[in-house]
Amino acid sequence: MASKTSDSSVGASAVAHRKTVLESDMSIVGFLVELLGSRLTAYLTDVDVSTVSRWKAGNSKPHPEAEKRLRDAHQVARMLLTVDSDQVVRSWFIGMNPQLDDDAPLEVIAAGDTKAVLAAARSFIVGG
Repeated sequence: MASKTSDSSVGASAVAHRKTVLESDMSIVGFLVELLGSRLTAYLTDVDVSTVSRWKAGNSKPHPEAEKRLRDAHQVARMLLTVDSDQVVRSWFIGMNPQLDDDAPLEVIAAGDTKAVLAAARSFIVGG
């Protein structure tokens, strides 16, 4: 039998996934810029800040790998926001994480290992 906290992690994950699938690229970029800032969003996608601004304004679309990273970060952020504030979630993304060999989750997503970040986020949600 699953624990209630484990169930909340699964529920948060499912809701975050649905929101991420339904959101437009422009909306996801705007959300991440508001949460993380333009520079960190640019770092996440390996582009410059002006490119992020064009995406946010809807003047261009992210290339497929950038879109994947944006959507991955969005889903993780939405999960974490079910249990903590914007400030805590931003700190979680940029701080060292012992479950990720002390790398920051943002760096790990930028490197393409979102599954490890999802596992770390689920653990954080249940209090780990």
